Amino acid sequence: MKFTSLKNRKIEASFSGGSITSDGGILLLREVEKKIKLLKEAAKVIPDLRDPGKITHKIETMLQQRVLGLALGYEDLNDHSTLRNDIAFQVGVNSTKELASSPTLCRFENSTNRKIAFDIHKVILDKFIESREEVPDELILDFDATDDLVHGNQVGRFFHGYYKNYCFLPLYVFCGRHLLVSYLRPSNKDGAKHVWAILSLLTKRFRQAWPKVRITFRGDTGFCRHKMFDWCERKDVSYITGIAGNNRLYNKLEPFTNKANEKFLETNEKQRIFADFMYKAGSWSKERRIIGKAEHTSNGANPRFIVTNLPGKPQELYDNCYCARGDMENRIKEQQLDLFADRTSCHNWWPNQFRLLLASLAYSMIEYLREFALQDTVFAKSQAGTIRLKLFKIGAVIIRNTRRISFKLSEYYPYQEVFKKIWQLLVPKGLAAT
Repeated sequence: MKFTSLKNRKIEASFSGGSITSDGGILLLREVEKKIKLLKEAAKVIPDLRDPGKITHKIETMLQQRVLGLALGYEDLNDHSTLRNDIAFQVGVNSTKELASSPTLCRFENSTNRKIAFDIHKVILDKFIESREEVPDELILDFDATDDLVHGNQVGRFFHGYYKNYCFLPLYVFCGRHLLVSYLRPSNKDGAKHVWAILSLLTKRFRQAWPKVRITFRGDTGFCRHKMFDWCERKDVSYITGIAGNNRLYNKLEPFTNKANEKFLETNEKQRIFADFMYKAGSWSKERRIIGKAEHTSNGANPRFIVTNLPGKPQELYDNCYCARGDMENRIKEQQLDLFADRTSCHNWWPNQFRLLLASLAYSMIEYLREFALQDTVFAKSQAGTIRLKLFKIGAVIIRNTRRISFKLSEYYPYQEVFKKIWQLLVPKGLAAT
């Protein structure tokens, strides 16, 4: 391929460089897996129903191939038609042979079912528990749903009035930056469907591991359900969720709203006044604490309400506890934009749930890297897409012989010192010293 010349020098290119990869950073992901064994444990819960005499690619190898592919930016099964021959990918999944083809990977995804999805969630949860070096005092569980647009006739797709499109409605649960649940749901159901059951399972598992841990359920207005609050109060679980405004709530907040309005007219600056009071909706079994925010800006009044059983000052609970749930939006963006969790184009339901979990496994590996190897680096708070671009997408020449596989990483890679620091943290000290 000939390009425009440079000072009378011809510029040409061809795909004939031999064993060169653009994913030299796969070595870091390989060491992450060797440390946490997330994919190894997940592979154990996926039964292999194939004829043993005709198996070429193991379940664990195919799972690693797909998850590492997502982490490195390859969302399409067709990408593996050529990636299967990339020596870097073969090293990443601990193989020296050609990896699985895209049709083989497709059959692998389509063999999944409900039990496999449940068991992989258990592995993710157990790995989160194992990763805590100290017993936590409190766990805040963030619940949120999002839209996953579909463009075909997939099983379970429905039109959603709020999102104004055909979509699924997956539910995510995070604890800080840690992903615990990614549960695919049809969009014709209540946004809080099965939240109660999932919270119950999580609470039971956490208290089995840490009997004295305090658990807080946190969600937006869509998760304001009085039966959920009743359960939380019986099980000693704290909650803080949004609650939609109504005439009774507006009337209770009115004195504070008027005061905020008066101060705004005096100063022409945004005003916020917080109040709390007891309130009982018609369907509720008891009165509950409501925190109201009387806010007035140049756009007018902007009242907001939350319901909680947490102790504390109203403004501190609103600003420091409830509003902190907004960071979960960034985690969901990582899932869907950086790790392709919305690549749910299979016709059947369970392969699409499995794809959601593949993205979750990729996220969990990157989160481990971020938490345990990227602290005190410029990438400590970087999102998955940035980590991929800066740390994984490294050009390398690969030389392989009978005794060694050598990655000659780009001499002009700008983050060499950071890469070396991560390497020292991930690789066993004795091996790193040699």
